[in-house]
Formats: sequence, structure tokens, C-alpha cells
Amino acid sequence: MTAAEQRGAEFTLAHLSDVHLGPLPPVGARYWNVKRLLGWLNWQRRRRHLYSRDVLDRIVADIAAQSPDHIAVTGDLANLGLPAEHEAALAWLRTLGDSERVTVIPGNHDIYSGIGTDPGTARWQPHMSANTAAADYAIAEALSADSAFPFVRRFGKLAIIALNSAVPTRPFYAIGRIGKAQLDRLARILDRLGAEGLTRVVLIHHPPLPGLSKARHDLQDADALAEVLARHGAELVLHGHEHASSEHWHPSPSGDIPIIGVPSAAVTRGYKKEPPGRYHLYRFALDGNRPSIELIARGLAEPDGPVVELERRRIVPVRHPLSPPLRGEG
Repeated sequence: MTAAEQRGAEFTLAHLSDVHLGPLPPVGARYWNVKRLLGWLNWQRRRRHLYSRDVLDRIVADIAAQSPDHIAVTGDLANLGLPAEHEAALAWLRTLGDSERVTVIPGNHDIYSGIGTDPGTARWQPHMSANTAAADYAIAEALSADSAFPFVRRFGKLAIIALNSAVPTRPFYAIGRIGKAQLDRLARILDRLGAEGLTRVVLIHHPPLPGLSKARHDLQDADALAEVLARHGAELVLHGHEHASSEHWHPSPSGDIPIIGVPSAAVTRGYKKEPPGRYHLYRFALDGNRPSIELIARGLAEPDGPVVELERRRIVPVRHPLSPPLRGEG
């Protein structure tokens, strides 16, 4: 049990995403297809110069120095969804911490295209399943025995609910989909955890609301997920995918839900909307009716500079002029 669990009133969560571990392994003949060929060419021409293991290692060292209670990785550890990449990603996850300390979910690059009978991201199962506290918690009836998602990890008064939005896609598409079965289970889980007064943190790779990604990159059933969140509530939703910082708010019975995206943790330099590598720390104070959440963004201010604090603020519901309207607003 962590010190935060013993106190019961504080918890620090580190969130990073879209690390795109390189270099690319050889692509076996049976894994080549049009999508992987295009992805391989994109890596060789651009992406291998943009994502750096050195930057990521510096980010990870800084996370360790901040001593968070838990680390969440919201997908895109791989690039072409190859078995060798899944194995390398598992080795990297183990450098972050053991399976009780690190949670991961897949991104679209992890489940990129077909790999036959290979287990793929199932290799990450120790980091991608209920933890001991959640396994002992009475939510079994909310889950199907044959489904890996959503899974729940409980840490005292805080619970992480992890979704899988990654599906294989055709060339030039990076869409996601959750599906009705996951959505139904999510609704029951949110109700049960909410009734217990837990702070509910939802993890997903794709932005969870309509209109937050361009059409060929969006979550196909974002409308349905937005409806579940609006009806059943959550205290925080974290995602990656867009490689940019973002904040939106969504109404629910328990109050407006902050929905926050984090940039890639491995980008070497600013590129279009992508800043150099960074991650987020969330410090929860869990002793009130609604948690107090502080966001601390840390990363590179300069490509060759140290990892520094870039932003620190409380998460409070503020309408931003450029944000899309919340459901129910004109």
C-alpha cells in the first residue's frame, strides 16, 4: 500500500502518452501490407527524426524524481503494431515500474493492422488488468468474464477505469471505436464506483467527445461515450492521440467533467501543433465531496534543455472561447 493510500486523502498520478518507441524492428514478410508500407515510409522520412528515446528517457527520469503514486500510459507505444514492438514496449513498461504501479491501454498504433494469431498487446496484460484492490472490490457483476476492458484499478478513494478504443484500420485512417459492450460495462462501473464516493479517472487513447479530432482520426462512437459520461459521471478523463495539450468540459450529474489531453512524451522539438516532450502530473486531494485536482505539466521548454515545470494550476470548470459547446448548450 502506498503512503497516499494510507493517508486516504492524497494521490499523485503521472500521465504520459504516444511515446512511439523506436527504432523500428525488421518487418517480417507476413506482416507487410499497404498500411504498414505507408507507415514504414512515414517513419523513415519523418517520424524517426521527430520521436527520440533520449527525450523519453529524460521524461521518465523526471517522472521517477517526482515520485508519483501511479503512472498511466494512454497508448501508442508502438508504430506499426508489430509483435517485436509489443515485446519492446513491455520491456519499457517494466522500466517504469511493476504492474501494480503502471497502467497501460492500447493506442491505434499498437493495434495497427492484422498480426494473425500473435497475442499482440495482450503481452501487456499485467499492466492492463484489475489490480489487487479492485479485484477484491465487489464490482464483478459489472464486468463480463470474457472481456479485458474496461478494467478497474482502485487506490484508496480513487479508481482508474481503463477503456480500449484501438481497432485495426485501413490506410490513412487512425479512427477508434469502443463498442456497445464496453460502453454498457462502463456505465455500470461508473454508477457503482460513484455510489461508493470514489474519484473516477477514465483513461482512453482517443479524445472521447465528438469534434475533437478530424474525421479520419476520431472516435467513431464518441457520441455514445459522451452520453454515458453525461448520464453516469466521472471526475476526470485523460487521453492522448492528438499529441497536443487540450482541455474540454462535459456535463454530468456529479458536475462538469474535465477532459484533458497530453502531448507526446517523446517529441524532440516543436512540430506543427506538437510541443517538445512533456507529461502531466495530477495531484488529487480526496477529502471533500468533490476532489480538488492540481495539474502540473512538465517537459522540455527547449529541445536540448532540462525537463522543467511548464504549468501548474487547479482544474476548475472554465469555458474557453474556442472550446466546442457542451451538450445542451446552444
